[in-house]
Amino acid sequence: MAQIICLSCDIETYSDVDLSKGGVYKYSESPNFDILLFGYAIDGGEVQVIDLASGEEIPPEVIAALVDVTVIKWAFNSQFERVCLSVWLRRNYPQDFCGYSIAADTVSGYLDPSAWRCTMVWSAYMGLPLSLEGVGAVLGLEDQKLKEGKDLIRYFCMPCKSTKANGGRIRNMSENNSEKWERIKSYNQRDVEVEIAIQKKLAKTPVPDFVWNEYHFDQEINDRGIALDMTFVKQAIEIDQLSREKLTIQIQELTNLDNPNSVQRMKNWLADNGLKTDTLGKKAVAEMLKTAPDQLAEVLSLRQQLAKSSVKKYQAMHHAVCQDGRVRGTFQFYGANRTGRWAGRLIQLQNLPQNHIPDLEQARALVRSGNEDALSILYNSVPEVLSELIRTAFVPRDGMKFIVADFSAIEARVLSWLAGESWRMDVFADNGDIYCATAGKMFHCNVVKHGENSDLRQKGKQCELSCGYGGSVGALKAMGALESGMGEDELQPLVDAWRQANPNIVRFWWAVDRAVKECIKQKIPTETHGIYFSYQSGFLFITLPSGRKLAYVKPRIGENRFGGESVTYEGVGGTKKWERIESYGPKFVENIVQAISRDILAEAMKRLRYCFIVAHVHDEIIIEADMRMSVSAVCEQMGRTPPWAEGLLLHAEGYECSFYKKD
Repeated sequence: MAQIICLSCDIETYSDVDLSKGGVYKYSESPNFDILLFGYAIDGGEVQVIDLASGEEIPPEVIAALVDVTVIKWAFNSQFERVCLSVWLRRNYPQDFCGYSIAADTVSGYLDPSAWRCTMVWSAYMGLPLSLEGVGAVLGLEDQKLKEGKDLIRYFCMPCKSTKANGGRIRNMSENNSEKWERIKSYNQRDVEVEIAIQKKLAKTPVPDFVWNEYHFDQEINDRGIALDMTFVKQAIEIDQLSREKLTIQIQELTNLDNPNSVQRMKNWLADNGLKTDTLGKKAVAEMLKTAPDQLAEVLSLRQQLAKSSVKKYQAMHHAVCQDGRVRGTFQFYGANRTGRWAGRLIQLQNLPQNHIPDLEQARALVRSGNEDALSILYNSVPEVLSELIRTAFVPRDGMKFIVADFSAIEARVLSWLAGESWRMDVFADNGDIYCATAGKMFHCNVVKHGENSDLRQKGKQCELSCGYGGSVGALKAMGALESGMGEDELQPLVDAWRQANPNIVRFWWAVDRAVKECIKQKIPTETHGIYFSYQSGFLFITLPSGRKLAYVKPRIGENRFGGESVTYEGVGGTKKWERIESYGPKFVENIVQAISRDILAEAMKRLRYCFIVAHVHDEIIIEADMRMSVSAVCEQMGRTPPWAEGLLLHAEGYECSFYKKD
């Protein structure tokens, strides 16, 4: 048989672990995990389905191809296939399996990701949906994913409830419903066919090799995982349960409500006691606490503690942790397909609560020892303490430390560099405080943090966080301007002052707006500020300095609610559904700046690839480091400007710790 060049595949599997909670690594390490069907096609040829559940075997040449790093393997969401096949091959073909780990690393047991490609990543790169069904529909493929698949997967791939009618079984096998079994085989075959059809449809716009390289080290980080202090996690869950029981009893005693967790009953009780509200949201409760009578304030405060949901992350850790105490698969490559940024999965490291407790180590020790009484005495709110300690559940391996390093004001630096706002570049060159400098520019005075005119720094900060991408009064409000003490009547003047202080950034917004519109209207390439715009095959492409492209599906010129011209394109919008989205210059600038910031992080991760990166959060990298490694060396590597970003001033700062925290 001729040498196999590429292998497209799709599998149907069974496990008693909930995939949505445990993730593929936990799912596949269950003793009850198995692969039921293996669908594949060699070099784009006819699809074959191997019925492993019925005793059929995968041909030897295909087994050899799966472990051969010179054979490219394709799948939609290939992480699932790669991890599941890694476990299955280790169990069934240990003599053939070959991983890619070194002795000091924790990625052992998985097939080398460098031999894998992912059609879902390709779809995301093109701004398309992250589901096989969604991609097929948007691309108008002749072969579509079979809609009955979810029911078939629920029947064969998950445990079932034991009943008299089904003879008490807890799992459905092929012999339990031969008709459905034939249908799931057809479903498996169709998925491979659709995956190949997507490759053919997108062939004119391939993913660049350097992006595939980024995908591969993303998979390496996911394979490595990050260790959890499970003693601490389990105690946190128990303490949270005890705390919730105490809070519930306290509220019941004050209100006589059987179920104080009920939002409607609590709202009714508050109304009966003279305090009407439409919501018990965090902001609304905080506002009511300012004026509520003592008894109602006590109830609201207790209710707010009871409603705290961030402690659910401890439950997520418990569900997802693997047998070796590490949690894997917490990052999705290209999860944000407008910018290509990573998205969080399972525990969602991207939105961990900050920690402000001054005695963090002491609080952590009390939780780890299960001392709920001491926590209750020393701290006003046990749920708040548990929330602030979530980060500290992540720990390095024995004998190692964490080095945490992040970029300083990365988006502000990229925006200033692109727009050519020289006064801001001077601030960054001197490692100055951009919030003070902005306030000084806006109010024409000297502003020093904790010094001269320091009260103006907060206004500079609010404007920096709100106005860089065309934000106005609404953006300031959303960022908490009113809560920080600013008056409604001063918001518009603040917006005006920020824009007057940053004229080149404002010009950059509208230069991008013009370039996008001209490109779409005339279907010709345009350029501004080193950013290139092109139209091809129904897509708007924005080429970044790194060479990576942002894609916008089916762009066209429309009319906005003010009667002016606007750009619309198809994508996943605020409703989480595929829809037509409206955009304009400043919004495209936001995508561009965030995408370039993402590329800079990716460059830094490449340079630090062999330092055992275990996680990354926004613009921060977490390394499981040898005790001899220095923070300054890591920051020096991070702060190097990529060759494609000449003139951009980067700066990274870091610290070391024995558990993850925000320094």
